[in-house]
Amino acid sequence: MSAPIDSILFASFGGPETLDDVMPFLRNVTRGRGIPDERLEEVSHHYRALGGKSPINDQNKDLIARLEKALAARGIDLPVYWGNRNWEPYVNDTVKQMHADGHRHALGLVTSAYSSYSSCRQYREDFGLALQANDLKGEFEISKARVYFNHPGFLDPVVDSVRGAIADLEADGHERSAIDVLFSTHSIPNTMADTSGPRDTWEEGSGGWYVQQHQAAIDYVIEKAGASDVPHQLVYQSRSGPAHIPWLEPDINDVIDGLEGRTAVIVVPIGFVTDHVEVVWDLDTEAKETAEEKGLAFIRVPTSGSSDRFVEALVDLVEERISGAEPTIAVGGDIQCGDVCGAGCCPNARAIQPTTSGVDSEEDWEKAGEPSELALMIRAKREGAGR
Repeated sequence: MSAPIDSILFASFGGPETLDDVMPFLRNVTRGRGIPDERLEEVSHHYRALGGKSPINDQNKDLIARLEKALAARGIDLPVYWGNRNWEPYVNDTVKQMHADGHRHALGLVTSAYSSYSSCRQYREDFGLALQANDLKGEFEISKARVYFNHPGFLDPVVDSVRGAIADLEADGHERSAIDVLFSTHSIPNTMADTSGPRDTWEEGSGGWYVQQHQAAIDYVIEKAGASDVPHQLVYQSRSGPAHIPWLEPDINDVIDGLEGRTAVIVVPIGFVTDHVEVVWDLDTEAKETAEEKGLAFIRVPTSGSSDRFVEALVDLVEERISGAEPTIAVGGDIQCGDVCGAGCCPNARAIQPTTSGVDSEEDWEKAGEPSELALMIRAKREGAGR
């Protein structure tokens, strides 16, 4: 039987603090993928243009401070620790400290709202690998809060921003039918998208839960904003993989460049929690420049992380888990995710890693190091094509 939750592990992607940190950080992000420094240099200028300091760290510090206040206001006495995947403070070090401080069961809150390998399962792997690295399996437990793409505290701030942006453009003389609302999220490989969600939901070409969850979020925002008569679509950004591997499309810049009969675009970073580098560079810089070249008015609305309603949503997730209640605060769409990830959910494309807080996590520990189901599936497909 699990020990009661006695702490919170706030987990995020991490980002460099100085110019000297940029290349080591990018090597951390791409470790195990064989990407040469020459290619990383192409990405590094996004960070160098900001002085080498990613906004994500200060944004997370602010989120944590507000989370601590919101927890206290609801009478929840749980300390909040911070650990990153790719930069200091690292999850491994934070987990070691949490255990040394006497904690035995942490709830992981992550800065990603959707189901996919990168946005959900990899955090469970981060937790499992931290337990493994510190020899704490059986000594310290880390659960992960559910995905929250459908929590009103995540979506309602977006609703208000979209409604306000449309009103501002109308006041400037733009017709509603001439405005395009582009809901942008991080592109991922098609295979990762198709296998997002539990094993029994996988379907090639479907986009999986990753695409379906985004569409459900968009449908809710459009309806609540009273914008069903305004053109809108889901677009993707920040592709980083080799050209020969299919990733989710269309790219936001291609969409903007191809718009006809429009006078303005509203860009909504629906896939992100805070205004980090991929928002500031890919949207505020590149997408804005593409819009300006087309002569389009451009508004980029804020991410939800700046809203206190989002922080209250995180507290709701904590309350759900410590009370043992089923997730009840959710809106829109047919995908209602439970507290625990389903069987085979969002597999690693390369190999099985030890994970936590999933129905097959114990099996993951036993099979650690073996090719993942997705890798075997891809291998079988390739072999079949070769016959």
